[in-house]
Amino acid sequence: MAKKNAKKTNNSNTIALNRKAKHEYFLEDKTEAGIELQGWEVKSIRDGRVNLSDAYVIIQNNEAYLLGAKIQPLNSASTHVVADPDRTRKLLLNRREIDRLIGARDRQGYSIVATAMYWKKCWVKVEIYLAKGKQSHDKRSDIKDKDWSRQKERLMKHSN
Repeated sequence: MAKKNAKKTNNSNTIALNRKAKHEYFLEDKTEAGIELQGWEVKSIRDGRVNLSDAYVIIQNNEAYLLGAKIQPLNSASTHVVADPDRTRKLLLNRREIDRLIGARDRQGYSIVATAMYWKKCWVKVEIYLAKGKQSHDKRSDIKDKDWSRQKERLMKHSN
């Protein structure tokens, strides 16, 4: 009897998360954007070689670009091209969405932060948020709230 080659399948559509963003910013307005990728990048994304921890969005010439996202190249897939893991990638947004992001960034002082990368059907999408930076006392109060909610859950679990 031949053994079947069992591959790990990831049922989740999430490719990468930026967990640091929730700690560093107040996330307010979510937008979904497509991303312009090269072939070797898609292969690396399928292998899970993405890091969004320092990713943010800039807008130049009425176009949105993703900076700080690192996609490490596969050795087997990128032998014939010069692969730059830190390259600037164009985001695919409607004009109205870009105008809304520009207005919030310029008038209200928001930052634009990438928080997640995921598959939607066969396309790679990036979840971006308009975000305000947190002060250190805001971060401390968030940590206290999380600790208290954890303690409440433990108390409720043991009381049943």
